Amino acid sequence: MIDIIRTFRTKRWTNIFVIYLRYLIGGAFVFSAVPKISGERFMTLSGEDAPIDTFPHFFETLYQSGFYWEFLGWGQLLAALLLMTQLFATLGTLAFFPIILNIFMITISYEFGGTPVVTGVMLLANIFLLTWDAEKLLALFLPEQNHEQVLANRYNEFANHKFWAWLGLLLFATTFIYVVIFGRNPMNWFLICMIEGLVGFIFMIIKYPKNKNTTFQHNIKKIGE
Repeated sequence: MIDIIRTFRTKRWTNIFVIYLRYLIGGAFVFSAVPKISGERFMTLSGEDAPIDTFPHFFETLYQSGFYWEFLGWGQLLAALLLMTQLFATLGTLAFFPIILNIFMITISYEFGGTPVVTGVMLLANIFLLTWDAEKLLALFLPEQNHEQVLANRYNEFANHKFWAWLGLLLFATTFIYVVIFGRNPMNWFLICMIEGLVGFIFMIIKYPKNKNTTFQHNIKKIGE
């Protein structure tokens, strides 16, 4: 499986997909985190009078907790920032996983309509990103086997360009400022971020045409030798 992942990591289109997938789910987390940090309800109306086994009552309880509600927002915001920087995306993916798994379990535990489909897709996206970084994670979490574990450093000039980090920070800042000023209007927010992302994409395609050499350079070292 690692060999298959290595093959896909050399392809431009898969790297672009991963970069923008990080932007997308990270931006969604920023969008939902800012209201929590600001001390706003998840829902417009209070759920105090809702039946105790319903999701409005559940979210009202979280909201009334005060500091814990803000803590959830800061956790989402940090995971989003790490993910969207690209530089710390692996750490962001790890931080993102328990949060989105918890959210998914909440949505399937209450009557949320089609929301579990959305959270389920986000969970699958996170699992995909963990798989993408599987080689790094195996080196961290699996014990050395006969001291022959191999670490490989692969650099791709296009996929690892610092421009993607700057674009991620721009999208992060845009989302944060937008929600603070204009509130939760997802269509306008998505349109603005899509334009920024498209401009960045066109810039990089022009700067690095497909025929330009962006192959991986390998630097392999065996542990314990």
